[in-house]
Amino acid sequence: MADLAAGDLLIASVILTGGIFDRSVIVLIDADDSGALGVIVNKINATPLVDVLPGWVDQASAPRALFTGGPVSPEGAICLASLADPNDEPPGWRRVFGDVGLLHLDTPVELIAGAFRDLRVFAGYAGWSPGQLQGELERGSWHHARAVYSDVFTPKPTDLWSQALRRQPLPVSLFATWPVDPELN
Repeated sequence: MADLAAGDLLIASVILTGGIFDRSVIVLIDADDSGALGVIVNKINATPLVDVLPGWVDQASAPRALFTGGPVSPEGAICLASLADPNDEPPGWRRVFGDVGLLHLDTPVELIAGAFRDLRVFAGYAGWSPGQLQGELERGSWHHARAVYSDVFTPKPTDLWSQALRRQPLPVSLFATWPVDPELN
């Protein structure tokens, strides 16, 4: 896992079809010898954020939705937030990469109001046991890159898979135009 780190991006390859990881983009929150953990940043959950965490809706970034973070613990929630002031670290926040960090959802909303530039809530997460993600990378299931800020907080998450691929060097960038159903191409 030495070459994987928090803040890395996993872009689903075209061989991952069907299911939750089809055209998924994942930002790793943690990666070490004990495994890896990340959240899918481009899939909006069918449950509205207001139904789950009504007090957090006004703090959330556009599109102010609950995101599907992954298949593990879908009843739990993870929050990623970026600092409004890089010199201030509000209570309940822990840096992951750059100015992006995990925000504990038990933190009173009154304490965090205005402290964050962007904020997203994810239902569940994606997790890998030791060596599992390395194996998936070796089989070509994922394209590995470094995340940029807009990957986490894009206002158009449904476009992220193609955008993230387009930024990659050849030949990976060619997959950005891959059709949803290649048999209809």
